[in-house]
Amino acid sequence: MIILVGPSASGKTEVAKLLEGFYQMKKVITHTTRPKRIHEVDGVDYHFVSKETFLKLKAEGAFVETTFYHDNYYGTSYKEVGDNKVVILDPNGLQAFKKIHDPHLVSFYFECSDEIRYSRMLVRNDKPETAMERIKLDKINFSPVHIKDEDIDFYIDSDALNLHQMAKYVYKSYQTVLKILKQFPKHQSSDI
Repeated sequence: MIILVGPSASGKTEVAKLLEGFYQMKKVITHTTRPKRIHEVDGVDYHFVSKETFLKLKAEGAFVETTFYHDNYYGTSYKEVGDNKVVILDPNGLQAFKKIHDPHLVSFYFECSDEIRYSRMLVRNDKPETAMERIKLDKINFSPVHIKDEDIDFYIDSDALNLHQMAKYVYKSYQTVLKILKQFPKHQSSDI
């Protein structure tokens, strides 16, 4: 499974779409309590649920990870975990997945300047004050205190690469890891 991590508007969502469209990867559909954006579809972009439904599922142990971000809950259900899938996570979600200790979970961190992120947010019709608030919050949530180098397998400079280059890099890197893992018996693969 490919794990994409990075601050708002760093390119994660668009790269996930390209991985699905060009490389036949399946995007994990996470649950969220945030409102749908104009172009989003329930069951395709997210499972949009009420806060009450989300908290009930969480209490039942349905999620690998959950997080509360920008006044909304997000979570990945155990039903969505699998090979040849891609998921977008925040630092807390990454930590939860890393506890599984599965070498088939390959993480990518998207680095991006605040200026480019702000511009991208405005293009997707975020309000300027909302964009600035997200950038400020991301400085805390994605600080080195929350993102450890040992939890990230690959870094991507999304200022320097276009979306297709990033998707190609992610896919090829993931395939390389899978080829290496196939060379080792399953009982030894966790030591890689």
